Amino acid sequence: MFSSKKITPYFSTVLILLAFSLSSCSETSEYGEASDYEKLGAADTISPIVSSLSPIDNSSDVAVGSSIAVTFNEAISTGTVTTNTSDNTCSGSFQLSSDNFSSCIKMSAAPTVSNNDKTFTLTPAESLSTRTTYKIKLTTSVTDANRVALESYTTNGFVTYYDRFTSGSGIISGTTLKQSDGAALENVSVEYSIGGYTKTVTSDSSGDYGIYALTSGSYTLSYSLSGYQDDSQSAALSTDTDNITVATLSMLSSSCSSGDISGTIKDAVTGSAVSGASISIRNGLNVRTGSTVSGKTATTASNGTYTLSSVNAGSYTVEASKSGMITSYFNVSSCDGASNKDTNMSETLEDGEMRIVLTWNGTEDFDSHLEIPGQDSSIDNSTIYDKSHLWYGVNQSNTVSYTGVATNDFHEYTDIVSSGDYVTLDQDNTDGVVASCSSGSCGPETMTISKVRTSGSYRYHIHAYSLRNSSNWPTTHLADNGTYVQVFYEDTSYNFDVPNKAGSLWTVFDFNYSTGFTQINTMTNEGTASDIDDH
Repeated sequence: MFSSKKITPYFSTVLILLAFSLSSCSETSEYGEASDYEKLGAADTISPIVSSLSPIDNSSDVAVGSSIAVTFNEAISTGTVTTNTSDNTCSGSFQLSSDNFSSCIKMSAAPTVSNNDKTFTLTPAESLSTRTTYKIKLTTSVTDANRVALESYTTNGFVTYYDRFTSGSGIISGTTLKQSDGAALENVSVEYSIGGYTKTVTSDSSGDYGIYALTSGSYTLSYSLSGYQDDSQSAALSTDTDNITVATLSMLSSSCSSGDISGTIKDAVTGSAVSGASISIRNGLNVRTGSTVSGKTATTASNGTYTLSSVNAGSYTVEASKSGMITSYFNVSSCDGASNKDTNMSETLEDGEMRIVLTWNGTEDFDSHLEIPGQDSSIDNSTIYDKSHLWYGVNQSNTVSYTGVATNDFHEYTDIVSSGDYVTLDQDNTDGVVASCSSGSCGPETMTISKVRTSGSYRYHIHAYSLRNSSNWPTTHLADNGTYVQVFYEDTSYNFDVPNKAGSLWTVFDFNYSTGFTQINTMTNEGTASDIDDH
């Protein structure tokens, strides 16, 4: 005889196992895992959604070699995502077009699938065209795993980048030297890059290199050569026709070690020390944005001095900032440390005011020359009566009156055009930055324009006055003395780096109120200071 007490537990276990088996079966279908709608006995009627795109819609400067990818919010039936691989017809459900889908870009293969059937990627058969807008379209042929169709989807489009390496006429040129002795360094690999794309040139036997056919934009130049530390600098072209010279790159031996970087910060007009200025550095030359080097900061003392301790060997952009003054930048290369790395700062300027500052190393006498719009064509060469050419020595007589009012300051042109329109030579010095300024005549040289004129152009030159005689030619002292020019204008500072060429006269830049700065960077010879405005 069977006992009911024994049978009941047995049938309970069987029923539980059967229920679990039926439940598992109900959660699958011929299409895979069932949706929540099926589990609840309801049909899936919600269309899939595009959750992300690559390139991002409305983006610009997209690389011409980019692939095209779309990601959905759920798994998609892979067979419903197709594209055109044989011609330029818009035959697939995943399309790319530059003419609003009159035709479509031919793809190299069917879409690749990833991310659990959510992401589909296309690769164009050829690189996309530059400066072109491309739109992405997904048709209603795309369905999810439950055969629910996508709603028709078309993007606004993305724009491909300029072919910055062939489309313009801009030029970046420079020189590579050995930091140890200043000798030319050839075969340096100079890689220039923008927007993720790179090309490379090599320095020649003179250490020179040129990069041509460029368009406007900010470039990164990276330097490498066996036996030397890798280095870099930034270069910006304002227009497709800019022709600029970047800072000479003194390559550091791979054996260089860390050390202290020190110097002094002065007021560009008064020559007095700037205390309380914050000092920080960035890797590379002429780099003004991005992260500074962690832990390498200082504040100038009451005498304007600063020290950045134990800085790794390399090239850096030093930033000096202080409230009420325009932030100043200068370049430093450090092998086992670097001393006398000085710069100048300017107080915040009034609207329309400009300040030009020349800094150099050594004891040669370098002079600033500024050509001012409105030259008197009746004057064959510059004299005390020529109000359009300012440099030391023009107005040395206190009795000269060229404006109708006697002046006691040969450094100043007053009321040339209208009231308050004047240009001053604020500092003239016979020496540059030297370790001990016993002469009291150490740099910089500074000029100030009180009101930038709205018509005509200014031109700025540097003359190696102590080397002006032809017996000293050719001379590379302008290039060899770390010479550079800072311009403070509209609360911004601009730096101009001397080209590595021989000459006693460096014509630096033109400035026009409407078009801004144009770098000239020619190096010639001139023995007569009054004739410099002929260049």
